[in-house]
Amino acid sequence: MSARLLLAIVLALPLAARAAEPLGIDLEGYPYPFPVAFLPLTMAHHPERMAYMDVGPTGAPNGRAVLLLHGRNFPSSYWEPVIRPLAAAGFRVIAPDQIGFNKSSKPEVAWSFDDAAADTAALLDALHLPIVDLVGHSMGGMLAMRFARTYPDRVRRLALESPLGLENYRLYVPPVSPELMFRNEMNRTAEDYYHYLVTAYGLTLPREAVMPFVDIRERMKSSAGYPRWVEVYVGTFYAIWGQPVIDEMPRVATPTLFLVGTRDRTAPGRAFAPPEDRDRMGHIAELAEALAPKMPHARVVMFDTGHLIHLEATAAFNRELLQFLSE
Repeated sequence: MSARLLLAIVLALPLAARAAEPLGIDLEGYPYPFPVAFLPLTMAHHPERMAYMDVGPTGAPNGRAVLLLHGRNFPSSYWEPVIRPLAAAGFRVIAPDQIGFNKSSKPEVAWSFDDAAADTAALLDALHLPIVDLVGHSMGGMLAMRFARTYPDRVRRLALESPLGLENYRLYVPPVSPELMFRNEMNRTAEDYYHYLVTAYGLTLPREAVMPFVDIRERMKSSAGYPRWVEVYVGTFYAIWGQPVIDEMPRVATPTLFLVGTRDRTAPGRAFAPPEDRDRMGHIAELAEALAPKMPHARVVMFDTGHLIHLEATAAFNRELLQFLSE
């Protein structure tokens, strides 16, 4: 399958129509590959809604459910190449948009991994799922770590794809003013954002496979709510920077699989770190290899990819994930 066709499927948006129409900051009108439902929640005494896809098994049901947690710069629709083989293998698959992201509400409150973990637990309660297999990508990997620490009895197996949080970013990145972060994001052009995704994530995808992610952001710029979206987006950086999980990971007894790309050098805040520290950050594969032996039941699988393994090496990623879940 070509990268052009793959990403058209993943994002459910024909490439010819990219950037054709404005988008609201809750991605109103942006089609996902499966039906989207909403869980009502309350945050700071205000009603909010968490969007999620709930996909039933298409193969013989095995009685298990997999929860997929997305990254900071991606809609949960990008999980489609993972959802379909999981469903074919008999799994029920849940793919939420976290509060503050994509089709979910954008409350102007401090974002935290603890709150996101509690919201995720509330979603599982509403779906009557006491235990799941958990897969987290990028920032979603960091949330998956926090969820596994907070609710260890609710996670059967933990798979971490290109996870953030394998180092404490505060050791390298000094405090950065929200005003500077907001201004930088408001001024970011489409070409700049494309360059950021490719270089920060070490992607091996062709340009046409990356541009759909860029186009979502460009189309939201036409929304009156775009400054609020940027403010919420900036707030999630401070959660990554200020709420480290690395010291807790040796206490995670859940069987864990790290899926990492050898070209992945993702390090949030690297641009603000002193020059002498920038090259020390973001060695995802090496960090995973160092952490796994400290955990009771963890191992590492490497791919010759960047940060988006399930799109850069889809077949190999799914093969390793399904094997891990079946062990």
